[in-house]
Amino acid sequence: MVAKKVVIKNRAGIHCRPSSAIMAEVDKFPDVSFELRAESGTASMHSILELLALGLQQGDEATLQATGKNEAEAIEIIAAAFEREYDFPPQN
Repeated sequence: MVAKKVVIKNRAGIHCRPSSAIMAEVDKFPDVSFELRAESGTASMHSILELLALGLQQGDEATLQATGKNEAEAIEIIAAAFEREYDFPPQN
């Protein structure tokens, strides 16, 4: 098992569009189990509803955990997906 702290950077937090993009990345690693622990709770990263239920906002911190084959590579990719800005058009 590996763990990594992530900070939500998307201006509107993790809503439908970012959660969909994150889940698409998670699906690329079928042999890895992901879990996200935040102040608001814990979510299996294999359930978009659990992720949305955390209500993550910009600036929130969470710990991403990965267990399985290629977990080190997988956690870096999924962590980057959490720290990406998704809203379009970008606002200054």
